[in-house]
Amino acid sequence: MTEIWRPHVTVAAVIERDGKFLFVEEQADQSIVLNQPAGHWESDETLTAAAAREALEETGYHFQPAFLVGVYRWPHPTKNIVYLRFAFSGAVLGFDANRALDTGILRAVWLTPDELRAQTARHRSPLVLRCVEDYLAGKRYALDLLTHFT
Repeated sequence: MTEIWRPHVTVAAVIERDGKFLFVEEQADQSIVLNQPAGHWESDETLTAAAAREALEETGYHFQPAFLVGVYRWPHPTKNIVYLRFAFSGAVLGFDANRALDTGILRAVWLTPDELRAQTARHRSPLVLRCVEDYLAGKRYALDLLTHFT
């Protein structure tokens, strides 16, 4: 019998303000890397709720997804894992400066696209830049593309 394959489903927040994008510096695999606020989708939430939750937990920013930027499949080059990422753009509704950030998150940082491109060796995956490039290219898909049955 063939084993059933399951991707690791993640969400990411592509948050732009005044020409800069919100990223996190995080500890991953003995390195400090840059990533969008992102994480795993939990079974009891919608994809948009997951993106809002991850942004808050990792940055302290309250995020409201408004569009889907894209859906990305990425096989990790050294682990037997394939990620399926749903990336959302939207609005920042506020900031909680006193909120403790998730374990492993060192800080939130705003970078221009050029500053991000200059640090590609520090990206957690190729998805980091691709999501920004797709956002800059105007990729926006309506959230009603997603249907969650309860």
